[in-house]
Amino acid sequence: MKRSMTLALVALLGLSACGMVRDSRLNPFNWFGSSEPTASIVLVDKVDGRPVIQDVLSMTIEPYSAGAIVRATGRAETQGYWEAELVEVATDDPTEIVLEFRILPPLVRADVSTPQSREVTVAKTLSPQRLELINRVTVQGANNARTTRR
Repeated sequence: MKRSMTLALVALLGLSACGMVRDSRLNPFNWFGSSEPTASIVLVDKVDGRPVIQDVLSMTIEPYSAGAIVRATGRAETQGYWEAELVEVATDDPTEIVLEFRILPPLVRADVSTPQSREVTVAKTLSPQRLELINRVTVQGANNARTTRR
């Protein structure tokens, strides 16, 4: 009886320590906070011929077993935009990643319709080695940008 009570007490104390890890930097879900609006960064490097999406509505960074996934949602001018991608742009700061939300316009005239019907979501993976150096990730569109920091 005494031995099982001691084991139960040790297990209970070990489990209660998980609350401390939940709020610490050891937990990968705490690596990046929620995104916030920021001013667009003017970059002259035009590697990709696709235009940048009008507005970036949201951006999140979600950890997974092989690093992290940067997911962004943007709103295009009309329906029918396609082949979206987050394209990394070279910066002077090695602790920052700037991603442009690039997308191709429709081939034929498209309707404007509702704002929800013009939303496009795209994602990009980041390796654990790359994440070690990064403190800030920015996704930018034509009118705005969103950023998140560690």
